[in-house]
Amino acid sequence: ASSPTSSPASNTRGEAERTIATGPLTISRLGLITSRAEFYALEHEWNALFERSGRPWQIFQSFNWLWHWANHYLDDHTGLSIVAGWQEDRLVMLWPLLVRRVAGLTQVSWMGEPVSEYGDVLLEQTAHARDLLCQAWAFVKSLDVDVVYLRKVRHDAVVFPFLVETGVISIGSSSAPYLDLASAKDFETYERRYPAKTRSGRRRRLRRLNEMGSVAFEQHTGGPTARDLVDQALVMKRGWLAQRGRLSPVLQDSRFGRFLGDVAQGHRRSTGTRISAVRCNGRPIGVEISFACKGHVFGHVIAHDLAFEKQGVGVVLAQYSIRTAHEQGYDVFDLLAPDDAYKMNWADASIALDDCAVPLSRTGRVYVHLWLRFARRWLKNLANRMPARVAAAISAVHRRVASLAY
Repeated sequence: ASSPTSSPASNTRGEAERTIATGPLTISRLGLITSRAEFYALEHEWNALFERSGRPWQIFQSFNWLWHWANHYLDDHTGLSIVAGWQEDRLVMLWPLLVRRVAGLTQVSWMGEPVSEYGDVLLEQTAHARDLLCQAWAFVKSLDVDVVYLRKVRHDAVVFPFLVETGVISIGSSSAPYLDLASAKDFETYERRYPAKTRSGRRRRLRRLNEMGSVAFEQHTGGPTARDLVDQALVMKRGWLAQRGRLSPVLQDSRFGRFLGDVAQGHRRSTGTRISAVRCNGRPIGVEISFACKGHVFGHVIAHDLAFEKQGVGVVLAQYSIRTAHEQGYDVFDLLAPDDAYKMNWADASIALDDCAVPLSRTGRVYVHLWLRFARRWLKNLANRMPARVAAAISAVHRRVASLAY
C-alpha cells in the first residue's frame, strides 16, 4: 500500500498537496485544484488523459463539458475541489469535485452537478492506480467538510467498486436503459427485435403525423439553429411538466437553458452535441438533445409540442434519432436514468446506478440519515402527486425567483 513521504495534506483549500511513494522508482503526487485558473491550466493534460483512458459515459467528466458547466454554475456559493494525481510528470487521475454549502453544512459533490448524468473518476490503469485512488479518497476525507454525496455512480464506473469497499451509504438506486446498436448490421435488422405490433404502431404514428402537414426531420451538431432548437425544446419540456404536475428544479433554473444553449451552439469546446428535430409545416414540434462520445450516444432531453401528442411525435422523433445514430456508426444509445416505461419500450438492457454518501461529521450523519435517506425522497414523491395547477404555480414562482437570483 502507498505511504505518505511528506506531511499530511493541509485543509486549506488551494494549498493542499501530497507526494506519495508508489514504487521503488515511481513518485506520485496529489494536488487539489480549487481555482478556475488552475482548472483552465489543466486543459491539455485533462484532454490527453481523457483520450487515453476516458470511458464513453465519462463524457460528463470531460474538460469541455465541465468548462461549459463552470461558465454557468461556478459561482460564489460553489468552490472547486478537483483531486488530481500525477505519476512523475504525467497526469493519471482526476477526481472532479465541488464544495458547496447546503442546508447549513458543507457538502462535496461531483463537479458538473446538476447537469451531469453520471459521476466517475478519470483514472489511467497503471500499476499503481489503486494506490493512487486510495490516497485520493483519504485526501477527499481530509477536507473540512460534513458529507461527501456522489450521485449517479454507474455500477460499471471506475470508482464504484472502490466506493463499495469503503462502505459508502447507498441513498438510492436507479437504472439507465440503453440500446445495443452494434448488435445488428443495420437499423432494419435491429428493429426486428421489437414485436410486430410495436413496429406497426410506430409506423402508424408517422402516418398520422404526416396527415397534419408537411413533416421534415433534421439534425445539427452546432450553430445558431441548434441553439434556437434547444430554447424551444426547454419551452416544450416545461409545458409538459406543468401539464402533468411535475417539478424539476434543474429545468426551471434559467442557468440550465443558457448552459445547454452554449453547448449546442458549439462555438468553443465541442461536447459531441446532436440536436435532432422534427418539423411540421416548418415549425419545430419535437426536439431531442443528445451527446456523442467514443461510440456512445447519450439522450439527454427529448421534448414535444403538446398539440401533437396524440400523433406520437415523441416516439417518431426518438426513432429518427436512434436510426441516425445507428447509420452514423454508434454502438450504444444510452437513454439515461430513470428507467421510465417509455424508455424500457426501446431498451435492450439497463445499467444500475447508486447515489452514494459518506458523512464526515455529526451534522453530516444527521443530514444523510434523516434528509437524504428519508425526508428528501418522501417530499419528492409528494411533489409528484400534487395537482397540476399547484405544480404549475410553484414552477412559475420558482422560475421568477431563479431569474432574479441569476
